[in-house]
Amino acid sequence: MTDINIETAKQNLEKKGFLDLDIDVNLDLFSEIERLKKEKNAIILAHYYQEPDIQDVADFIGDSLALAQKAASTDADIIVFAGVHFMAETAKILNPDKKVLLPDLKAGCSLADSAPADAFKKFKDQYPDHLVITYINCSAGMKALSDIICTSSNAETIINSLPKEQKIIFAPDKNLGAYLIKKTGRDMVLWNGSCVVHEIFSLEKITKLKMHHPNAKLIAHPECEDPILKVADYIGSTSGLLKYSLENPATEFIVATESGIIHQMQLKSPSKTFIPAPPDNMCACNDCPYMKLNTLEKLYLCMEYEEPEIVMDEQLRIASKRPIERMLEISRQYGL
Repeated sequence: MTDINIETAKQNLEKKGFLDLDIDVNLDLFSEIERLKKEKNAIILAHYYQEPDIQDVADFIGDSLALAQKAASTDADIIVFAGVHFMAETAKILNPDKKVLLPDLKAGCSLADSAPADAFKKFKDQYPDHLVITYINCSAGMKALSDIICTSSNAETIINSLPKEQKIIFAPDKNLGAYLIKKTGRDMVLWNGSCVVHEIFSLEKITKLKMHHPNAKLIAHPECEDPILKVADYIGSTSGLLKYSLENPATEFIVATESGIIHQMQLKSPSKTFIPAPPDNMCACNDCPYMKLNTLEKLYLCMEYEEPEIVMDEQLRIASKRPIERMLEISRQYGL
């Protein structure tokens, strides 16, 4: 999160007494947040991995592609992004004249952190004839070094839209990249990055779980490692997993992605059973620690005081916007 001075932002909040505020336990946060949305013409965008309370109060819930598309089209004055830093940053890239808020500035991303822009620049320079397709889970600095941004929902389409002779670097997720090589047949150069949540799943634990639930469908996000993907009944983005669980006649699903998506699965299919992979335990190892830094209380406070705000260097914003716009253009072209 190098594009915003976190210490300066923290000092500003401390000066305003923001960090020391105690919220009245009798305060109805849901109604207060609704009031603030109307008073400030604010919209709350939430990722599927947010806690259930935040999903319930959000105006729009989606995966990275849907959230980027919504951020690009909203007419709200304030965008409150209940997600992680790169998502709020993307909203700011697309909306320079709007105020973009993130409930907790420490809500980062292990995958984004695995690809520092300066190190990637050196890597990219080794392949001057390669086009760079970068997964949206990255910093603005990485986006500025890219030709096209993608999400797990549109990555295959974007790759297939390019001439077969076009050489490609795919970054930063090596697992998603390896999966896309198999799907598209393209021999891409991969950056060695990954997500801590999607790499934690154990094939051994899932195999044991399947023994207890022999009729359950294993559904997995393509950021998972290859041994998990090989035994999955379905592989897809968060929105793809949600759609599959809704449309498939199975009544049990083992879900190999961040557990926050299960809230929406249960809402849409209340008669079905959804089991996190690995099963719930004290380590909460199928939860993203960054996503879960956002809370309903922090959401209320950031709307009330309009802090913390995402602020970007304008040259960086312009440079990082170009590959995002190309992604959105290709997505529109193919009806995504």
